[in-house]
Amino acid sequence: MAVLVKLVSANSEGDALIALKNSLSNPDQVLESWDPNLVDPCTFFHVTCDSDNHVTRLDLGNLNLSGHLVPDLGNLEHLQYLELFKNNIQGSIPPELANLENLISLDLYNNNISGNIPSELGKLKSLLFLRLNDNHLSGRIPRELTNLSTLKVMDLSNNNLCGAIPTTGLFLHIPLENYVVKCFESSYAIQCARMLGITNAALGK
Repeated sequence: MAVLVKLVSANSEGDALIALKNSLSNPDQVLESWDPNLVDPCTFFHVTCDSDNHVTRLDLGNLNLSGHLVPDLGNLEHLQYLELFKNNIQGSIPPELANLENLISLDLYNNNISGNIPSELGKLKSLLFLRLNDNHLSGRIPRELTNLSTLKVMDLSNNNLCGAIPTTGLFLHIPLENYVVKCFESSYAIQCARMLGITNAALGK
């Protein structure tokens, strides 16, 4: 029975990884080992698993990938590190990432990701590192991020975030000089805040 459970889990995680592969352009063939016919995704390059063959880490940073993220990533329930920085990822951040309750590090910086920061990310109670800087994110900084009590490093800089900045939770310890406030012209005046990098020093940890 234990073997059957492991196989079912591996297949589910493998399906999620193949869905991601299919959504990405991979000109350097760095995902060539991601074969949908293999039962065990732990054999895939750039994938790390634990002793129970659960996927715990995706190291896909700086690999010349383009395309978009997929909701299926939310099925990697044992994932701790999602590293997709310095690529050309477009589209939005799937709110399904909030299902990754063991996630420690979410690194999506230096891409072309757009849309809002999902408020659901405030459910990631194990998160220590949240780096979404240097993208094209817009909208408000979700107040739900104040629930991330374990967070050590957060960087939302060089985006197009607008509206009120949360002032409770971890944001309570961030000095105002960490923000650059700018206005832009449209059919009406909107005050926007560009959030600079927030580190554990700014968070008082």
